[in-house]
Amino acid sequence: MSTFSRLRRYGLTLAGCAALVALYVWYTSPNEVPASYVGTPADPATYFTVDQLRDSAALNAIRNGIFFMSWPWQWAIYLFLLAGGWTRAWKRRIEESALPRLTRLPVYVLLVYAVSTALYLPLKIASFWVSRSYNISTQAPGGWLEDRGLDFAIGYATLLLVFAVSRWIISRGGRWWLRLWLVSVPFTLFMMYVQPVVIDPLYNRFDELSDPALESAIVDLAQRANIPAERVYEVHMSGKTNAINAYVSGIGGSLRIVLWDTALAKLDRPEILQIMAHEMGHYVKHHLEWSAIGAIGSSLALLWLGGGIYRIVVRTKGREWGIGSLSDLSALPLLLLLLSVLNFAALPISNAVSRQAEGAADRYALAVLGTADGAVSMHQQLSVATLSDVNPPLLVKWLRSTHPSDMARIAEAERYARAHEAAAP
Repeated sequence: MSTFSRLRRYGLTLAGCAALVALYVWYTSPNEVPASYVGTPADPATYFTVDQLRDSAALNAIRNGIFFMSWPWQWAIYLFLLAGGWTRAWKRRIEESALPRLTRLPVYVLLVYAVSTALYLPLKIASFWVSRSYNISTQAPGGWLEDRGLDFAIGYATLLLVFAVSRWIISRGGRWWLRLWLVSVPFTLFMMYVQPVVIDPLYNRFDELSDPALESAIVDLAQRANIPAERVYEVHMSGKTNAINAYVSGIGGSLRIVLWDTALAKLDRPEILQIMAHEMGHYVKHHLEWSAIGAIGSSLALLWLGGGIYRIVVRTKGREWGIGSLSDLSALPLLLLLLSVLNFAALPISNAVSRQAEGAADRYALAVLGTADGAVSMHQQLSVATLSDVNPPLLVKWLRSTHPSDMARIAEAERYARAHEAAAP
């Protein structure tokens, strides 16, 4: 079978998958809740307007469609580069050129990353356009392009470093996957440390919280939780989105308590304290540390399993795709393809772990505040701000949901409130 025939077959398969996804997201009723929740605060019909319910149904069908399309789209790009002979041709031309030897790897990585980014860009543009159309994103196209340019620069620098180190370790043979994992451990921890203090400020402006009284209340709450924080940061997000968020991130000296300015504008004090107590729950329950351990452990499993698959693919398809050895320059698209497939396969597990952690943080917030005041309305506000599906279908939950559904979180807050009232003297 010719390369063109293989690519055409994959394209038809991709189109078939897209049709199945379209049917799935169209016929799964959005915002549908069990009969026991109808008419309760967990029912979106009680806090969404009719127009918002209609927009949420359409928007989430599009969101889910783009998500389910994005993965095979990405795989198709890497297969196109491999099976189409592009990466092999680029490698040959670079090696035959007059480029200094030290610049050949950066140039090759730049070609692969630039072309794959450009081919994936239509999906990103579609997602941005949809978000703006439904007034979720408030960012101007020029600002969005600037952020994507920054994404590209950071992504390219990271990929170049990781690929260069990986090639050197793989070329030494033996249990290269184990040595590569050992090197990845300090890199993972370093990235978790620098993210809040180096990378995040490149995208957004961080200032001291503009409400001193609220900051004092949040810091007092942090001290009760033994969180070593003396200030709260306000990040200016209203120029990019209408969504609401807050977070605690970083490790050691890079620890940051951050509140989006959209939360300040749309939530009242009890609601803000609920969302901040939730984020502090992640710190108290050591979810940040467990996240680091999970990332390190999953990378070991990924490298062990992926390394075995990588050997098999290079042995069976290497000649056809121009990959002469495991450390060959032209193997980069294959490595990216395997990484993407394995990450997709791990989504049900990683999302389930994340949902458990988020649920635990919700329960901590209710317990540490000793009240559910603001909890129900806060979750409702978050849901309305992004027109979310309050009770997503099972497949969407497995593959997309990192948090419990809005329906489940509101119902949990309602149960706490009832139990708290019953226990009151």
